[in-house]
Amino acid sequence: MSADIVEKLRAAVRDVADFPKKGIVFKDITPVLNDPVLFRASIDLFLERCRGMKIDKIVGIDARGFLFGSAVAYELGVGFVPIRKRGKLPYTTEVAKYSLEYGEAEMEMHIDGIRAGERVVMLDDLLATGGTSAAAAVLIRKTGGHLLEAQFLIELQFLHGRKQLEPTPVASFLKY
Repeated sequence: MSADIVEKLRAAVRDVADFPKKGIVFKDITPVLNDPVLFRASIDLFLERCRGMKIDKIVGIDARGFLFGSAVAYELGVGFVPIRKRGKLPYTTEVAKYSLEYGEAEMEMHIDGIRAGERVVMLDDLLATGGTSAAAAVLIRKTGGHLLEAQFLIELQFLHGRKQLEPTPVASFLKY
């Protein structure tokens, strides 16, 4: 992917002050999603990282990870597994608790979403403190999945979220 496209993606991400609460600067990716060239470019970044890996499933984290993860899974011809906030999945689930920069929550995944030994890549739009992603990694491992890599469109490096995912390799494309 060219440096020009990465800079266009960076320019399209807008900062929204005091969302979802005072003191948080939210990185809004909807301008990327609204632009067909940039949306395709963002999917292509994930695809380039995934090509050559032997992947059985792509996991997307609620909710923006669904947008990227399902498109990547489709292109790779592999299954897609959603990890959602607690209470949103209709079947039997595994649950993991986590803390994030503005509160606490629980994530869940269907118990049959990943089978023992399946090779998984996890995708989301943003890595901040790493709490949500770490909870998702716990769920993947609880069901016997092998987490190959965690990938993010955006990483807020100053929050050191990748430490929460160690020893899983982390890839991000727009670093702040």
